[in-house]
Amino acid sequence: MQKRLANWGNYPVVSSEESTFSQEAQLKEFVTSHQHIIARGNGRCYGDASLGEHSISMLKYDKVMAFDTETGIFECQAGLTLDQILDIIVPKGWFLPVTPGTKYITVGGAVASDVHGKNHHVDGAFSSHIIDMDVITGNGDTVCCAPDQESDLFWATCGGMGLTGVITRVKFHLKKISTAYIKQTQIKAKNLDEIIRLFEEYKHYTYSMAWIDCLKKGDGFGRSILIVGEHATPDELNDKQRKAPLKIPGKPKLTVPFNLPSFVLNTFTVKAFNWLYYGKNFKRVINNVVPYEPFFYPLDAILHWNRGYGKAGFVQYQFVLPLEKKDGLAAILHRISDKGLGSFLAVLKVFGNQDSLISFPMEGYTLALDFPVRDGLFEFLDEMDALVLQYGGRLYLSKDARMKQEVFWKSYPNAERFANIVQSYNVNKRFTSLQSDRLGISK
Repeated sequence: MQKRLANWGNYPVVSSEESTFSQEAQLKEFVTSHQHIIARGNGRCYGDASLGEHSISMLKYDKVMAFDTETGIFECQAGLTLDQILDIIVPKGWFLPVTPGTKYITVGGAVASDVHGKNHHVDGAFSSHIIDMDVITGNGDTVCCAPDQESDLFWATCGGMGLTGVITRVKFHLKKISTAYIKQTQIKAKNLDEIIRLFEEYKHYTYSMAWIDCLKKGDGFGRSILIVGEHATPDELNDKQRKAPLKIPGKPKLTVPFNLPSFVLNTFTVKAFNWLYYGKNFKRVINNVVPYEPFFYPLDAILHWNRGYGKAGFVQYQFVLPLEKKDGLAAILHRISDKGLGSFLAVLKVFGNQDSLISFPMEGYTLALDFPVRDGLFEFLDEMDALVLQYGGRLYLSKDARMKQEVFWKSYPNAERFANIVQSYNVNKRFTSLQSDRLGISK
């Protein structure tokens, strides 16, 4: 079926033939009889990594295959979404080992993007917790791979944006919890130097992230709110919470019903939002216990929040710089502030060490920003790319919608090896996307 498809940023929008399957035999037949295929989950990556000439929707491939409630080993088909998994595992006292800022992604998407969360400095990325998985490669074979079995395929698939084949099954470890709540601490930082110091001071916390004001100048440049947390224990809950410590939160009811006019987002509204957000913490340090939903998934409380960026859509720009390149973070934030292109959503996190083939994280600081698509934006982001390269960083492929080819090849040290592995499994170049064509990965 021919459809107009876009991912979460609503940019770009393309015409694609979308097919869906619930049986592996049908899926294999489709793979071996078509070219220019890319698997697509719930469309929650931001750019064009899961857009192509032929799109395979995995959403009907959503069965739970096994869940050992004693060991916390979970096995499922790749089209199952994280919110569906949470509904099953949280009441049994388990949680996802790693989760991004939305629960509305598929497990296959989590692997293909090798998603990270607020706990990367402690627990690594999603790939660190996979036991094994099945991938249908370009010749139609189903290959079971693991860190020590068909390891080339495994590591090229983790973070490989679907270019090695179609992920159909994933088995992974969960994290044991005793409540569905998070003991949270929020600390206000008056500038960039203080937030960097606070990240170091609070690095023993499992979960940490910071909201950062990209437009503030002067003494308040880089003012932020650090948010850290741990899974709460029953004795840390109040009496009401303790009555149902593993209760699943209610489903979101708010929604953005249509695309907002593009003029709604401008320098003045972003400055006003930043002033209000920073000011809401009337004390420097606030301690409380909250359900896991607002801690991990604050934006999921508003359905279709992406429509707030208007019909033209937006791009999320996420980069990582090595830990020792703090001056690079300041230089990039100064460039954003000087240009007046602040972001409502500016999230700073710290990554731990990760030695992998093509995954995004490296030990350092990562900043994610949202920019509405408008005249001059892409030229500005090209300038940002040059700074990221200058300071030894790279961009997240799962968020990318416009990076130039040379930026990718210069910033990912294993790019050539990754492309060669993709070529060995991607028979007849069956798996390609707009992104892989743009970046020259689909040789």
